[in-house]
Amino acid sequence: MTRPALCKDHRLVIILLGALTAIGPLTIDTYLPAFTAIAADLDTDVATVGLSMSSYFVGIAAGQLIYGPLLDVMGRKGPLIFGLLLYTATSIGCALSATVETLIGLRLILALGACAGMVAARAVVRDLFPLDETARVFSLLMLVMGLAPIIAPTLGGLIVASLGWRYIFFLLAAVAALLLPGVWWILPSIAGHGRREALHPRRALRDYGAVLAEPGFTPRMLIGSFHIAGLFAYLTASPLVFMELYDMSGPRYGWTMGCNALALVVGSQVNARLLQRFSLPGLLWSSNLLQLIASSLFVLGFALMPVSLWMVLAFSASYLFCLGFLLPDITALIMEPFDRERAGGASALLGSVQMLAGAIAAALVSWGYDGTLGVMAVGMPLCALASTALLWRERRRQCAQGCEG
Repeated sequence: MTRPALCKDHRLVIILLGALTAIGPLTIDTYLPAFTAIAADLDTDVATVGLSMSSYFVGIAAGQLIYGPLLDVMGRKGPLIFGLLLYTATSIGCALSATVETLIGLRLILALGACAGMVAARAVVRDLFPLDETARVFSLLMLVMGLAPIIAPTLGGLIVASLGWRYIFFLLAAVAALLLPGVWWILPSIAGHGRREALHPRRALRDYGAVLAEPGFTPRMLIGSFHIAGLFAYLTASPLVFMELYDMSGPRYGWTMGCNALALVVGSQVNARLLQRFSLPGLLWSSNLLQLIASSLFVLGFALMPVSLWMVLAFSASYLFCLGFLLPDITALIMEPFDRERAGGASALLGSVQMLAGAIAAALVSWGYDGTLGVMAVGMPLCALASTALLWRERRRQCAQGCEG
């Protein structure tokens, strides 16, 4: 299968794909500071407003499975443009919501629009760039995507304070509308295979089964899912730990989250540089081991002594720094075997399973919180241990196959 011709300016394509991927976290992080204001305006409580977050995660997980076959059959642009239009219209609907029930339902539909960019971006990288470049490109995407959790909470707080929570959704609609011309003019046309029978649910399920049967896909997907689970465990535990245990104020917590997100971005850019000198599997293994060592030291400290705030901050930053290596590298390996006709399905299945793993990790952290550092000292290290064990097993399998060959 020949690849489409590369566009003249790869940087514009990478920036566009990063912005499309960033829609997901931007949709979450900008409205988090507005929960109290939304609850007061819609005459409900914060816990009920939180259901709009749950409905969003359900939509993200399910929607990616819908877009996989669409992207493979119809090409990348059409479904992506539809997703952005759906996102724009639903964002305006969220801004005009009169009841919390309406907001919860519209957040579900909003997710169906948001996940189009997430699935398409991974598939387009696999379409356009040679295999030895994909991990570096995914690292560059993370540079753009990583800006969202750094600036979004502060931006959302400013909008709530000055204009009101509804303008957050007007802003999200404007962002999606601005991306539409970029998709139309900058993104290269990548045709699908056109076999519409692949859109039938039974055929789609068979195609997803074929993706799961691809050698190496399932173990690598599970490794990547534990990486995402560790990230969601951190995101869920951090407000409990920093704001309740260490009594951080809201602004200080926002700065802390921004600095830790910066560690993730820095890690991804160091990874992009090191990939020019070292092998992808070697870097993936080394960064997994480094994350496991940092996790082990934190667990040891938690067991033997009172843990100070700076120790928690150092652990969080080091964990996220390693994720800056792990997330792009494992994504590149997962997408490696798939050509243009199957990249959309592989990307969709990967994203859906990872989102499900993250949602489970977040729920377990919330359920297990006991007023101590336990959820952070157990949840994140367990994810690092699981991913390292699976990666070690996969390396042994590949070594055995190489020896047999």
